[in-house]
Amino acid sequence: MFKLRPSTFGTTRPQGEVREQELRMSFDTEHHGSQAVKSMIDAWVADIKKHLGWLQRQAVEFNDGLHFIARQAIEDRKRKVMREEELVASLGFPLKKRDDAPKTYALPVKRRTPAIGRSPATVQPFTPEPELAQAEYEEILRIVQNMVEVMERSPHAFQTMGEEDLRQHFLVQLNGQYEGQATGETFNMGGKTDILIRADGRNVFIAECKFWKGAKGFRETIDQLLGYTSWRDTKTAILLFNRGRQLSTVLEKVPEVVAEYPNYKRTLDYASETGFRFVLHQNGDENRDVTLTVLVFDVPGT
Repeated sequence: MFKLRPSTFGTTRPQGEVREQELRMSFDTEHHGSQAVKSMIDAWVADIKKHLGWLQRQAVEFNDGLHFIARQAIEDRKRKVMREEELVASLGFPLKKRDDAPKTYALPVKRRTPAIGRSPATVQPFTPEPELAQAEYEEILRIVQNMVEVMERSPHAFQTMGEEDLRQHFLVQLNGQYEGQATGETFNMGGKTDILIRADGRNVFIAECKFWKGAKGFRETIDQLLGYTSWRDTKTAILLFNRGRQLSTVLEKVPEVVAEYPNYKRTLDYASETGFRFVLHQNGDENRDVTLTVLVFDVPGT
């Protein structure tokens, strides 16, 4: 550990020699009295403790976020392997598999299957449409909100991340909790910054990950979100990242912008200090509601 330099450090590196499990230091006592020698030793010990404290804090932050980094690496590796298998299959050449090749893989978590039901029929004849159960919608948002604690414990891991990197962390956590459906992936990336749950080829949950860039940018995010919705009672969310701005100002602006939006219908009660819930209607059809939950996250900056 003494060969590593933490992100916080002093003007001089700690002095000493590491021998097995000991740290040794020599002091010149020939021209110094006992009190001076004691002061030198105390100063050296204090310097070592300060250096170790910096190392420990950074190690704890790294360890807290390590399982998310590992899960992301697993997901990246899985996608790479699947792409390679698709390429091999498309070549049409018979290949011999290794006898010791694993048949499948498993993640050390108990994963849920999202409950997707059918919307109740109206007086008009129609084909029932997929609908994400309200309890599952709340569970998804709970998992998302838990990422706030991860950010608070490991600020250095998130301070340089952009929208796409932050989205990937949420995606990894969600895929760790939910089983895939036909494609083996429940939460899929569609476009640059959105997270989707699909059923019968349609979206039943959509989330946009965006940094707060003012009221205009937030309205454009709602435009983009409604552009994806095409089924009745679609559950949606906007994960709004705030970096370097007053959080209270953002929290004041969010309900104002949504209330002035042309598709706005009403505001719902939502028990969260940094979250809001609204009902909007889909583009071109005021009778087709969209539930929108906006969650605001304070993201560490450099």
